[in-house]
Amino acid sequence: MTGDGDLGIEPLSGPSLVLEPLRISHADEMAPLLNDRALHTFIGGSPDTLEQLSERYARQVRGRSPDGSEQWLNWIVRRTDTGEAVGTVQATVAKVARTASEDQRTAEVAWVIARPHQRRGYAREAAQLMATWLRRNGVGVLIAHIHPEHVASATVARSLGLAPTDVIVDGEVRWQG
Repeated sequence: MTGDGDLGIEPLSGPSLVLEPLRISHADEMAPLLNDRALHTFIGGSPDTLEQLSERYARQVRGRSPDGSEQWLNWIVRRTDTGEAVGTVQATVAKVARTASEDQRTAEVAWVIARPHQRRGYAREAAQLMATWLRRNGVGVLIAHIHPEHVASATVARSLGLAPTDVIVDGEVRWQG
């Protein structure tokens, strides 16, 4: 953790993946990988152009929301054997919420693995690397928003110890744990 309470993003490694902190230059590599309308089936919207993705990454690498209430942590997911990028994971960490008994950090987490790399366990491994790191760094509550028909993301969420709640936001079920 940095002196101002922010988490210091760092590379993370697992058996088959490395999570590399996001840089603006990643847009060149990621734009073609994420240019797939099928990836938006459950999350809505459409693929970003290279320019749009570069602009989004420029905002994200700043590391915090304009009002300072959230820290943004974004990683590129790479295979360890080839170095090839396969997707992204991200966490939006809210400032510490003080309760009567303790301080509690929460993080909204998300993952995207490009279709040619799906069904290989990459989403699960990448999300687990991120979740383990977040928990080790004082994040006590993880939240994900998942379309009710997105079985693969629900499986990843369960592997992180999240469970569906009764809360629906923009047609997505809030998972928490």
